[in-house]
Amino acid sequence: MSACNSSLWDPDSIGSYDDGSGVTHGMIVLGERLEDPYSVENMTKALKSLYPTKANIVELEATDHYVRLLPRDYKDIQLLEEMGVKMLDHPLDYRILQEGDYYHDPQIEEDNITWQYAVVPPDFMAPQGVKCELLHKCYLAEAENQTKAELMDVDWDLVEREAFRITGNEDMLVPQTKGGEPKTPEGRITVIDEDYSASPIGVSGVQVSCNVFVKFDRCYTDEQGYYQMRKTFTSKPRYRLVFTNSKGFTLGLNAIFVKGSVSTLGKQPAEGYNLCVTDKSDDNLFRRCAINNAAYDYYKACSAKGVKIKTPPSNLNIWAIPIMEASTAVMLHQGAILDLDPIESVLGVYSPIVKLFMPDVILGTKNYKSYSQIYHLVQHELAHCSHYMQVGNEYWDKYAIMILSSYLTSGGVTYGTGTEEDAGYCEVGEMWAYYVENILYRQRYNDYDNTFGDKYWFRPEILLYLDDRGMNRFQIFPALTKDVNGRDALRSRLIVLYPECKSIINEAFNKYM
Repeated sequence: MSACNSSLWDPDSIGSYDDGSGVTHGMIVLGERLEDPYSVENMTKALKSLYPTKANIVELEATDHYVRLLPRDYKDIQLLEEMGVKMLDHPLDYRILQEGDYYHDPQIEEDNITWQYAVVPPDFMAPQGVKCELLHKCYLAEAENQTKAELMDVDWDLVEREAFRITGNEDMLVPQTKGGEPKTPEGRITVIDEDYSASPIGVSGVQVSCNVFVKFDRCYTDEQGYYQMRKTFTSKPRYRLVFTNSKGFTLGLNAIFVKGSVSTLGKQPAEGYNLCVTDKSDDNLFRRCAINNAAYDYYKACSAKGVKIKTPPSNLNIWAIPIMEASTAVMLHQGAILDLDPIESVLGVYSPIVKLFMPDVILGTKNYKSYSQIYHLVQHELAHCSHYMQVGNEYWDKYAIMILSSYLTSGGVTYGTGTEEDAGYCEVGEMWAYYVENILYRQRYNDYDNTFGDKYWFRPEILLYLDDRGMNRFQIFPALTKDVNGRDALRSRLIVLYPECKSIINEAFNKYM
């Protein structure tokens, strides 16, 4: 593996790291089909080869089924995910000649969902209407508690290696060391934020996935980016970062149809893999890691010393579109904005995908290249999500439609002029979001030179002024109720909640008329 190429830190101080520069996009290119060593048939042959007397007594029963599924639409995808089915859009028993973001079966029309491949329990029943084909039955020794006395003393690692040998996959095996122990993958996924630290920081709560044929394991990194699988491997697994976070939010859609953006990292050592992402790494990978961390930090920032701001929905769906400039918290996945015509006008070519998959947050990252720039953008949009959780869909419809409509009618002025119908919803929402953006950015970067949003008519400086005088975000948030739809209403609600601060509240609002 290559060392992380940032000049800000010494990779030798913490071990060998890949820099993610080899991550590729486009469609996966498949090679020849391989024989799966984990099929019941091949594991039985391997058992018989090593333990001939046992194989004649005990018949191995499938621990899993390797299937492919053909969902009809995104609703089928969602239903399968709710059932706990982990799907890949490419077969697991083919050699991969070129890695990529996605695969589409050439027998399936491009506008339709392609076959999805999964390893499921033997009693799995596909939802009605979803085509399901059993490809073969599997025996994964780690998936079954060995209760049969005849199998209690079987060395399943040796059986697994033998299965690789008899299926012609011996070249994939890790050379046996003294004792021949298999390896449990572990490592650290990190990213460089040059404006924050000279050292790598962990990519927090991201899912790391490993597999060899149908043998899978998945886990989440901890806050510092460390991960450890539970299963052991005797050959190099294929590693992927899946941007579904332990906090509950999901970043993007991979190749449209698979929930969560995926960065495929290729085959890496069975003992583990370390990754350090920098702004010199693959652009998509860097952007995904920065957004992931910024969102993770926001969820953490919603509570302090027992006081809480409502967190965004646990199933929040975030999209990043690198060629777009505008960002918006449309909350479609949560049921907001039934009238999608303004969205179609703003998003153009993306609107069919948006209407089909209903994201909550759309991040236009065209002008946001560095980690710190992405960071404050994410804080802003997720602050909107907390506000949404308090006011609901009816409020949000008026708010979002006002912004989208004003964007179209005023020549690209994102927030209008303040004179539009329902402008008060925008006034309160943007005042709050820019306030939180500033506060969390300053806390992380200790940068007070810039004030985001201070050029707009809704004046987030009001809340920053209150914060400077001791009224923090946890005190301000309770005032953002569904009947607070303008500056005067916000002032009145704050005074009702904190009558002892009436003079300071009036001072703040009067200062920024």
